[in-house]
Amino acid sequence: MKPLIRFCRLWVLVFALCIGVVAGCYTPHRYSYEGIREEYAGSVCLLPDDRQPEKAMEDPCRIDQAISLKDAIRLALANNPDGNIAAARIKQAAAMLQQTDALFYPYLGFYTEYSRGDSPSSSLFKTIDQRMLAPNTDFNDPGVYDNFETGIQGRLNLFNGGRDILQRGMAERDLAIRHLDQKGVENSLVASVIRSYYNCLAAEDHINIVNKSIETVSEQVRIMNIRFEEGGALKSDILTLNVRLAQVKEDLVQSRNRMKIAKAVLAGVMGISADQEIVLTREAPISHEIPGDFSSGMMAAVQKRPELQKIRKHLEQSRMSLDMARSGYLPRVDLQGKYYVDDPDMDYDRDRENWMAAVVLNWDLFTGFSTRSERAKAAAGLEELLAVDRKTLLEVRLDVKTAYLELEAAEARLDVAKNSVEMAEESLQLVKKQFDGGSATVTRYLEAELARNTARTRSTAAYYDREIAIANVGRSIGFFTGRVETE
Repeated sequence: MKPLIRFCRLWVLVFALCIGVVAGCYTPHRYSYEGIREEYAGSVCLLPDDRQPEKAMEDPCRIDQAISLKDAIRLALANNPDGNIAAARIKQAAAMLQQTDALFYPYLGFYTEYSRGDSPSSSLFKTIDQRMLAPNTDFNDPGVYDNFETGIQGRLNLFNGGRDILQRGMAERDLAIRHLDQKGVENSLVASVIRSYYNCLAAEDHINIVNKSIETVSEQVRIMNIRFEEGGALKSDILTLNVRLAQVKEDLVQSRNRMKIAKAVLAGVMGISADQEIVLTREAPISHEIPGDFSSGMMAAVQKRPELQKIRKHLEQSRMSLDMARSGYLPRVDLQGKYYVDDPDMDYDRDRENWMAAVVLNWDLFTGFSTRSERAKAAAGLEELLAVDRKTLLEVRLDVKTAYLELEAAEARLDVAKNSVEMAEESLQLVKKQFDGGSATVTRYLEAELARNTARTRSTAAYYDREIAIANVGRSIGFFTGRVETE
């Protein structure tokens, strides 16, 4: 019983040590939502927890300075959750690729065991490995045995039908697919930032137009009141102007609300808090050197669009899956080795050491036709991806065509809007002179003023629509794939 007691004490000590380590690592806070956020607070831009108002002011994503379009793009690429998700998936794919590398290395492990029993086969083999088989041993009743065995064992695959090579190739494609996913996210994200940023600028410009309209109408109200006191104007004219002033002020309230919504959308795209004030600068737009026509754009899209490259990587993976299914008909050959010592009292001696080496072949001759089913499944998956490849190409072609048509329409609207503004300004100046001279009614003046403001608003919207359309063409051809240089 002494060997057993010694063994039990040893493993109780080891078990207690392991329990202590695990208990030291395990704390309720470690696995709580708050604990995880604190542990990884430096890895991504984590927004404050709305359930803890006292921490809402400690917003690590708050912006305290005016931002340009380039700044907005940088923030979005760094903080947007979709980008963070894509980056994390790349890390996972890279780890899986490292796991496939392990398939080409030998396995080596250490073990120790204690066994006790009266099984004749176990008793005889363990005693023989101890080099302590007594003469005249009764093989039918060798008695109870005790044995400690400690050793190392290894295994190396020599052949398995190419599965390891195929698995590594699939892991390489999967990593490439994750990189393409990230490029796709960034391509769409940059276009979304540009669209949201210009929507904010358009809202600000509209507010400025409305403010100028308020100033103009207010001045006319003041002048009309003076005329009324002098008997040169009617009360109805004053009421008409006041109604127009109220309408413009209502438009100002709506415009400010639209601007707040547009900035909240921009904040969401950038991955920051939507409840903070964002101040935008008005630098020159980022130049997008896009192809001049649809044919050139489509050629660029075929080369750059991540969606097309991604489906091609999936096709390569599917072809490897088909070959892996076929490898199920081939055998597996492994080299195995083991070195160990046995002793009833754990008093090991090199005189009683043992070793074993073997080459093992395993060949599944019949598996219920499961290999054939795997081949059929892989072949069908390959056919599906071929159809998806064609569908994706058609979708990209339609996307590029639509983007170019929208750009063409936006440029035409901008030209018309510019001409409308010039004509509306001239018309207002003419009507104002007539109104000041008393030959035009207040209604005619307000109509001209409203037409001028409407033309300005349309011109501003048309300008930013054109810029957004240019960015959309860039997105459709994959112009924003990868980390965009905004310096």
